[in-house]
Amino acid sequence: MQLHQLRYFCAVVRTGNFTRAAENQHIAQPSLSQQIHKLENELGARLFDRFPRFARLTESGKAFLPRAETILRRVDEARTEIQEKSCIEVGTVYVGSIPTIAPYFLPLVLAPFASRHPGVSVRVIEDITSGLLDHLHHGRVDLVLLALPVRGEELQFEELFRESLFACLPESHRLASRKAIGLAEIRNEPFLLLKEGHCFRENALSACRRSRIDPNVIFESGHFSTILSMVATGMGVSVVPAMAVSKHSGCRFVRLSDDHMGRRVGLVQLRQRFPTRAQRALIEELRHHARAKRINHAH
Repeated sequence: MQLHQLRYFCAVVRTGNFTRAAENQHIAQPSLSQQIHKLENELGARLFDRFPRFARLTESGKAFLPRAETILRRVDEARTEIQEKSCIEVGTVYVGSIPTIAPYFLPLVLAPFASRHPGVSVRVIEDITSGLLDHLHHGRVDLVLLALPVRGEELQFEELFRESLFACLPESHRLASRKAIGLAEIRNEPFLLLKEGHCFRENALSACRRSRIDPNVIFESGHFSTILSMVATGMGVSVVPAMAVSKHSGCRFVRLSDDHMGRRVGLVQLRQRFPTRAQRALIEELRHHARAKRINHAH
């Protein structure tokens, strides 16, 4: 049994099929498939049920997965320990982020970080909050960016910054030219929100509850881009965080003026895991950009 076979196996689990796993591992798909077959032959069990467009773990595969992840994690920890002792700032940092933060905040952080720390590779995993916390507990990510609060005595978290919420309105809407509005002013509008599982959906619904609004939700999606396109057609209104405000044809963004209307963006780690030199460097970069956001927001 070879380490690269375990990596290929875990890559197929993460990506859902052999083709994407091969791309992820920078190997030809037939070679990856051959290595998985060798692993199955050595174990004497089929690990995947193979379908034309996806691969699904068998019961044997489900039993093998946590053991493969543990082996790879321990190898990575051993490598990291040696690198830490040699005072070399190298390695891979795995960052988890919710979809309402990753595309807006991380690009501002990762480009300058890469130029300042060429020996550190950053891998980003995007998922909803519950999935990210599961990845964190199983060692698949080192730190997570999400909306606070989160609960768990085993978790260590810090607030990076706060951001305002905005109403997203069709450009022809009667309130579209306003500088700010109260959420109650759109209480009777049809609402378009992120679907269940996305923490910003709960942010938006909590804001509605504080304003004593029971929103009429007529459309749900997993992506802001889809929601904004629907708003642009006049289908309804939505609520978005400040970082998602952008030029979008047919949409106007108006700040919500209600008290305590916003969200807290934070960094979460496991208390018992001491961050490596590479992880500490990335955390400091995140803090630096968060401070810049706080200063810009104050002005």
